[in-house]
Amino acid sequence: QVQLVESGGGSAQAGGSLRLSCVASGRTFVDLIMGWFRQVPGKEREFLAGISWSGSIVQYTDSVKGRFTISRDNTKNTAALQMNSLKSDDTAIYYCAARSGVRYPTYVATTSREYQHWGQGTQVTVSS
Repeated sequence: QVQLVESGGGSAQAGGSLRLSCVASGRTFVDLIMGWFRQVPGKEREFLAGISWSGSIVQYTDSVKGRFTISRDNTKNTAALQMNSLKSDDTAIYYCAARSGVRYPTYVATTSREYQHWGQGTQVTVSS
């Protein structure tokens, strides 16, 4: 079983930055595809960014392209989401997710149903 623990959430002003981190345990990290999602009350969980287990391929949803950057450090079992130019619409609970069992080093999962493991979530609040 994979355990994911997020950190780095909090409050920021519009135009500011925050960096989220996710530490994984319980399975070899290099086997995991990693992703970041967010959710606001009353809405479905939204895919933001994903990274292949090799780290060579990343994908973003359009609303965060050019502002958010996903990365991973396989030596530290950590994935991160750097969020710049924050907007009030970015206010949400942010979740780290992992998918295991994928052979292809360049595959990125982009839907919530593809991920088997989830962190507890961390609140991000952006004020204008």
